[in-house]
Amino acid sequence: MRVVIQRVQRCSVEVEGKIIGEIGKGLAILLGIEDADTQEDIDWLCGKISRLRIFDDENGVMNLDIQQAGGRAIVISQFTLFASTKKGNRPSYIRSAGEPVARPMYERFLTTLSTVLGSEVEHGEFGADMKVSLVNDGPVTICIDSKNKE
Repeated sequence: MRVVIQRVQRCSVEVEGKIIGEIGKGLAILLGIEDADTQEDIDWLCGKISRLRIFDDENGVMNLDIQQAGGRAIVISQFTLFASTKKGNRPSYIRSAGEPVARPMYERFLTTLSTVLGSEVEHGEFGADMKVSLVNDGPVTICIDSKNKE
């Protein structure tokens, strides 16, 4: 399981001209799922995300986690995070889990992150053509792969 996390001032997700998810200050989380992922990957990533100290404290030092900063989270499914560009110019997405595996994992990720953060997590629509708008704050962008825990 792979995430790209962006600290944002605001983020929204639009599907067919309608905003379906929106936050102010917080974390925009792009989530990629592969067949080998398990609940253990979800638990580890959600814990890691909740503890990331990437929000500024009163001295302007990145020392606060999302809850301490009063931020919210929005999760957007992104199968292209497992793109392979080794051969040719057209990426291969063979490592990305198909819908029968990825959709339930995505939904469990949303539930687990909501539980860990103690608040509802906004989200996109799995498998939809989404338009994501955000203002990256910093910019701060962090990539985490649950298979690289060391």
